[in-house]
Amino acid sequence: MSHSLFFSFLLLFLFNCHGHANPNSNPKSVYAPELTRTPNFLGLYVDDNNGVWNITNRGKGVIIGMIDTGVMPDHPSFEDDQEMPPPPARWKGACEFLQPKGCNKKLIGARSFITDPTRETPSDQYGHGTYTSSVVAGRLVKDLQGDGQGSASGSAIGIAPLAHIAMYKVCNMDGCDDGDILNGINAAIKDGVDIISISIGSSEDSLYNDPISIGAFRAAQKGILVSKSAGNFGPSLRTITAPPPWVLTVAASNIDRRIGATVKLGNGEEFKGESLTQKEKELSMVPLVYPGSTGDLDANLCADDKFGGVNVSGKIVMCEDGGLFRFDYSYHVKNAGGVGVIIMNNATNAYSTHPQGMLLPTSNIDHESGLKIKAYIQSTKNPVASINFDGTITDGVRAPKIASFSSRGPCKATPGIMKPDITGPGVGVLGAFPYERLQGPNNSQPAAFKIESGTSSACPHLSGVAALLKSMHPNWTGSMIKSAIMTTADITDNTGSPIVDEKDLSAGHFAMGAGHVNAVKATDPGLVYNIKPNEYLSYLCGLGYNTSMVNKITGGDGNRDECSTSGSIAEHNLNYPSIIVPFTSHTNKVTIKRRVTNVGDPHSTYWLDIELPNGVEVEVNPSRLSFTRLGEVKTFKMIFKAHGNSNELNMAQGQLKWVSTKHVVRSPISIMFDLPSPLS
Repeated sequence: MSHSLFFSFLLLFLFNCHGHANPNSNPKSVYAPELTRTPNFLGLYVDDNNGVWNITNRGKGVIIGMIDTGVMPDHPSFEDDQEMPPPPARWKGACEFLQPKGCNKKLIGARSFITDPTRETPSDQYGHGTYTSSVVAGRLVKDLQGDGQGSASGSAIGIAPLAHIAMYKVCNMDGCDDGDILNGINAAIKDGVDIISISIGSSEDSLYNDPISIGAFRAAQKGILVSKSAGNFGPSLRTITAPPPWVLTVAASNIDRRIGATVKLGNGEEFKGESLTQKEKELSMVPLVYPGSTGDLDANLCADDKFGGVNVSGKIVMCEDGGLFRFDYSYHVKNAGGVGVIIMNNATNAYSTHPQGMLLPTSNIDHESGLKIKAYIQSTKNPVASINFDGTITDGVRAPKIASFSSRGPCKATPGIMKPDITGPGVGVLGAFPYERLQGPNNSQPAAFKIESGTSSACPHLSGVAALLKSMHPNWTGSMIKSAIMTTADITDNTGSPIVDEKDLSAGHFAMGAGHVNAVKATDPGLVYNIKPNEYLSYLCGLGYNTSMVNKITGGDGNRDECSTSGSIAEHNLNYPSIIVPFTSHTNKVTIKRRVTNVGDPHSTYWLDIELPNGVEVEVNPSRLSFTRLGEVKTFKMIFKAHGNSNELNMAQGQLKWVSTKHVVRSPISIMFDLPSPLS
């Protein structure tokens, strides 16, 4: 069975700057703040003595398993660093590269599970796996020319630069096979990885038919955290597929950097857009045309090179974003003799722009700007425009903002679990790429890095943060790491305002999850919501899954009734860091139980702080939690009552916080009426 590939390429790496570290400096100082943007944006580096890298040892001793398209071992991101330790003794993996330069202390394993007709090598012909691996744990690479056009030049480094990488190739240019995916995950578990990172999508609406959900369940049973991309089907609701509670589901947002391209009209108006194509300092004033004015839908979307009979030769062409691959717009315009492209967001994507590479000078502008450009074209007989390239911009960029393409919850397969869980950098990020896929200026030097956008970029950022936490807290389970990330997340941006979505409205829980990852706070969360392995089995039984369905996930005996021994729990009573309150048209009272484990100060007290929408009230017992030792567990019960109707309250949200003198442990709350059955 072919598995749908969710490769919306998004490399989230770090970058943008032009300063370089002194190669003769001590090991700590090579991680200087001017190297790239992501480490600073996530608080990984502050100075030589401060930041997450300093207290977590940059992921040393942690093995990250990548389920992807393979990796190019000769890329500089995967060379041995002078600080790179040998792999841990527990490592049992293998290296299947044919070339002499294969695995090392950084890239400690590489296997392929694709047989067509013979087993492929783990080498990456697609580029996706090389990219995601570099984001997770690539070593320091200095003196980059960015993406080959000068954008985001400087240096690059992964989120957990001293962690080890093990690649499990399960996808190629033809896609991914279900059996290969499951075999890759199972092998990673047996080989001894600590974290599994999966930037692949799913086409299944049921957990028991989805190889990622099945494999990740078995990983969770071993305490391994699985981080997975949320998908690139947003901004519509219910576009996340099969996101089980034992997986950290990652949405995408921007960083405080953009690659600018300004459209200037003949009347002097200017509109800020984005583009990776920075080949020219300026595309001088030339005729501007909007083929969609003919009323032809294909012409409106620039869906082919006919443009409804409109002559576009020598002109900048205005195209409306209609779902084509962005590259296709410039391809069609160039074929018809056009010299530039303006891609106008549709009303759905609104203000969510992102840079992409094109064949012609291009600017992706927001919907409102596009309407103004249309009005200008209609107001004059001879509209003209230019596209000016602004390069890398870091001042005044509001971040994070949820990307329009990032998939949203809730999910049919797990309606009682809030998804996504978290958001991380996923727009306009630089990452490693196979040499043969990219060439630098005049083919003189390979451009070994590429800027991309997507949840495929956000996922490895969170996998890297998880590796940093695992390095600092080696005894934490996957669910403890997930809880630490979720309960410490930020819900405000760099302006101090609420994080917004593609329409510049406050992003809801089903867009950003618990919020944007705060790696600094996640290292010391105070309390965590730990989930024992057997609780996931009880959760499956609570979904109403029959014996066959449950055993497909657990890998157990097909005739054994696991639920008869494990019992069942309702979805909302799984000890999850986020909370969904499932009212029904017949029940306006819901009781929810949770328990927290003290991982902060041995002697500490937490007080309740809760916010709910009008029409909902809650009684929490107890309202104060006092601890006298590390590892102590406390339970609390919440009784929610609804006084409004379902139309007023459905998908309303609030938050629960346990607050001490040092910590704030926050759980997002969503109010839902009449949740659909996962089996319907």
